[in-house]
Amino acid sequence: MMGEIRTLLGGRGLVESPRWHGDRLYFSDWSAGEVVAVDLDGGSEVVARVESLPLCTAWLPDGRMVIVSSADGRLLRREPDGTLAVHAELGEPGWNDIVVDGRGNAYVNRINFDPMAGDEFRPGSVFLAAGDGSVRQVAEDIDFPNGMAVTPDGSTLIVADSYRGGLVAFDIDADGGLSDRRVWADLGEGAPDGICLDAEGAVWYADVPNQRCVRVAEGGAVLDTVELDRGGFACALGGPEGTTLFIVAAEWRGMAEETPVTPGSGQVLMTRVDVPGAGWP
Repeated sequence: MMGEIRTLLGGRGLVESPRWHGDRLYFSDWSAGEVVAVDLDGGSEVVARVESLPLCTAWLPDGRMVIVSSADGRLLRREPDGTLAVHAELGEPGWNDIVVDGRGNAYVNRINFDPMAGDEFRPGSVFLAAGDGSVRQVAEDIDFPNGMAVTPDGSTLIVADSYRGGLVAFDIDADGGLSDRRVWADLGEGAPDGICLDAEGAVWYADVPNQRCVRVAEGGAVLDTVELDRGGFACALGGPEGTTLFIVAAEWRGMAEETPVTPGSGQVLMTRVDVPGAGWP
């Protein structure tokens, strides 16, 4: 049973990467180059500014935030005083989403072409940025890698492939590498963007073209659907009991547009669900 959908915050641009941490939700406004924290009363503040599109975030086990600066190919770390330090050198631009597991391993994926610039399509990949600063590729041949999540036991990484309409799973090896690639769920016409996991092992995925957020079981069975009036870019479970589903959504214009979303249409939405969040992010 789900509660009503309410708007926690509006008037934003291309909103992405929602992450519940402490007692607030953090998300990125790619249009503004800002990472924003918002409390459950709607009070918000900008906690970091990075001119990058994409602009995704995660949290290290020690409580520091890491930020993917796609434009300069770096993984940044936000220190307690708010300054930004280089956590890892990723390489050339083109990085997208990130998830950090309980050991501090950061998985960052890259889209190997620029769809907004009209580049020729090339499949994407996933890289591991380890705690020692080393970076290596651990998966390839993912058409358009998007949201990622790690199961609570730290054993499995799930990656959304927006172009193939599915969720791909990998075993996480002792050294952080990935193995045993498999299709976790075929989503048919679904176009998964940002994802999160719940305590029953289901995945919530946000869907831009279909304007919804969907909960699916392994194998692809649809368990719940939240219909939206604009594109759903990502979702996260959080709140005091972990049963608040946060969805970041905006009016999508298309990758060929100079401004891909309608300015001011970005919203942070929230609704109550029955099963709390689990794993990472």
